[in-house]
Amino acid sequence: MTSSARAVAQKGRAGARRALRAGSGAMAGPHLQQPSFLLATLKADCVNKPFAQRCHDLETVIEELPAKELHGIFPWLVESIFGSLDGIIVGWNLRCLQGRTNPNEYSVALDFLDPSGPMMKLVYKLQAEEYRYDFPVSYLPGPVKASIQEQVLPECSLYHNKVQFPSSGGLGLNLALNPFEYYMFYFAISLITQKNSPATHHVSPSNSAYFILVDTYLKCFLPTEGSVLPPPSSNPGGAIPSPTPRSPAVPFSSYGMHHTSLLKRHIAHQPSVNADPASQEIWRSETLLQIFVEMWLHHYSLEMYQKMQSPHVKESFKPTEEHVLVVRLLVKHLHAFSNSLKPEPLSPSAHSHTASPLEEFKRVVIPRFVQEKLYIFLQHCFGHWPLDASFRAVLEMWLSYLQPWRYAPEKPPQSTEPLPRSVSDKWAAFIQENLLMYTKLFVGFLNRALRTDLVSPKNALMVFRVAKVFAQPNLAEMILKGEQLFLEPELVIPHRQHRLFMSPTLGGSFLSSRSPAVTDASFKVKSHVYSLEGQDFQYKQMFGAEVRNLVLKLAQLICQAQQTAKSISDHSAETMASQSFFSWFRFTPSEVNGSYTGNDLDEIGQDSIKKTDEYLEKALEYLCQIFKLSEAQLTQMMMKCGTAQDENGKKQLPDCIASENGLILTPLGRYQIINGLRRFELQYQGDTELQPIRSYESAALVRLLFRLCSLLNHRFADQMEMLCSREDFVGRLCRYHLTNPQLAQKIRYSPVVRDRTSHNWGPRISLRFLASYRTLISLLMIYFFASWFHIGPVGCTFIILIGYFLYAVIMTFFFEGWKPHEH
Repeated sequence: MTSSARAVAQKGRAGARRALRAGSGAMAGPHLQQPSFLLATLKADCVNKPFAQRCHDLETVIEELPAKELHGIFPWLVESIFGSLDGIIVGWNLRCLQGRTNPNEYSVALDFLDPSGPMMKLVYKLQAEEYRYDFPVSYLPGPVKASIQEQVLPECSLYHNKVQFPSSGGLGLNLALNPFEYYMFYFAISLITQKNSPATHHVSPSNSAYFILVDTYLKCFLPTEGSVLPPPSSNPGGAIPSPTPRSPAVPFSSYGMHHTSLLKRHIAHQPSVNADPASQEIWRSETLLQIFVEMWLHHYSLEMYQKMQSPHVKESFKPTEEHVLVVRLLVKHLHAFSNSLKPEPLSPSAHSHTASPLEEFKRVVIPRFVQEKLYIFLQHCFGHWPLDASFRAVLEMWLSYLQPWRYAPEKPPQSTEPLPRSVSDKWAAFIQENLLMYTKLFVGFLNRALRTDLVSPKNALMVFRVAKVFAQPNLAEMILKGEQLFLEPELVIPHRQHRLFMSPTLGGSFLSSRSPAVTDASFKVKSHVYSLEGQDFQYKQMFGAEVRNLVLKLAQLICQAQQTAKSISDHSAETMASQSFFSWFRFTPSEVNGSYTGNDLDEIGQDSIKKTDEYLEKALEYLCQIFKLSEAQLTQMMMKCGTAQDENGKKQLPDCIASENGLILTPLGRYQIINGLRRFELQYQGDTELQPIRSYESAALVRLLFRLCSLLNHRFADQMEMLCSREDFVGRLCRYHLTNPQLAQKIRYSPVVRDRTSHNWGPRISLRFLASYRTLISLLMIYFFASWFHIGPVGCTFIILIGYFLYAVIMTFFFEGWKPHEH
């Protein structure tokens, strides 16, 4: 124990006793009313001491001082770590803290906040004394806040017996939370309340201290092996009391089934819950999961989501990519946690006596705690997330939820052939009870994919990922079976259905080896659909005609994207092949006309173009497997969308129809232009000397050379006309380099040009290429290297002129030939 830490503990003990003697039993809010010497000392240390020293002193204080004195600093300490609820105080900024950039603070923070670290020891020490701390209702997620403010108790048991009404003159509602709940509330909500700083964009979320802590807490309180480690107790043989234990009369199977009730009395007058000794084992597990789900997923209710379908409603909460990555971590761990459920014994009576509360919790953790809120969260993301590559985070989180078998403990059988693993029939119940997760969200993804640029490698990869997952053997058949169960007519008595669905042995168990009756399975599917979408929901079959047409449209766009990527690849290859040393001294056709604007594939390279083609080709193959598309359908579809290239192998024009007023874009053509799949070949058809000055040109040189050329052309117009009229090689040389007959013809017959006599259609000199920065740099490099060989400026200029003359002769020979001039 260091001297500074000992001094803090000794002074703090004396000061805290004086401060807390007057009101030790008072409720501790986010800010203490009585001054505390210990609190003031710790606040001063935050400014004067380094991070590692502060954590070491805090650890000593937590070990030395009793809970009565630590009670006063706990709210401040939690806020100083995770930041304030309004986001003004950043705290330790765990979301930006990484081991690669700041290894010392990273390791110290993780050790201090570890489940067995000093901070959790403080939580358990205060938990033993049953202290309560106020958490403002105004910072809860929107649906929960609105429900409590309307004096309606939320369905989640996390809020039961905790609502604290304000006293006379008080402001706002509060939740009375125990230390563990208070700590986890702040930890979970810091992912939402803390605004993204500029440094956050350069940080990998999966490597941050916050992400690692989420993973650590999930593994500790929701273990896949063994049981939850008991909290450390200050009294030998003592136990930390469960704050709000479940009553035996309220089984897990009834979670989420209760209707909301009005809060007609003060929280202090609400009936207390009888202690359940069995709940001691998992109350922290249940509390942690409920807090994570409420803070991260419960931002949209069913009613709010239905209102959000209107384009005039402003979005109230926008999840970030980091937020989605953390939710995906939660989903993956919950699958592993649920799949670690021990096999059920053959005798039902043996099951009722041997199943532990943790095993029962594993059985219902996903359908009772996560499914509904995650579905609404995903629905919102699919409908409102920007159409860019950041949607990959949402996509992978959705695909992780759809594949619980990936997190099952059994290993796939070893096979020499890399064949896709078939989905076992034992997952049929999970697929049926999550039917909308597979079908409706798949349709939502189709609608997104039809509006994205599939030429982009990142977008092509997302289509490939979804198609690959749904093409797993036996998965499409089980989804189709679930749809058939939903569509079959009612054959059983409604009250019998309700009794069977509420049974703890059937509810939430998707690993059960028992095969329920078809009618019970049908009821489960219908209950799942109607509970999430309402009784008036019109179900759209994934394997119906409407969705099949969407798939055909997507296949059509995939073929178009493949042709576009090939056109870009061919253009890039031609551009590279046509470049030469002397091309630096002249304008290329693309520069003059500005007719080609590149795609992101130009910057990424040929390897990514190849990857894009592979992704799209495999995605099309998987879609054919899922929806049983035939070769004839594909051929007809490809002919209809016109993916064949034109005779020159260039990009096609956007899809349009001819009319008396010219070409008119079709909706497909508008989509192609918006997403950069196709475009019109726009070319500058005026006088090349009068083009706007480009960014790679010197404006002063352009104007100066234009005046010089105008003077020379006016002075030697007759001589140039005479040279161009000759029928020998000199005439052809002059005609090729001093005239532009194609441009003259376009301007001569253009309906835009009124005064055709003002244009000089004859031969003329053009020196504008000398105004290009790259030309100037090239000339300077030539003069610089010539000086090494002791060649003066005059000799260097003579060599350049000779080289340019030879270049002109060669170009004339190839493009004009030796044929005589035709008048």
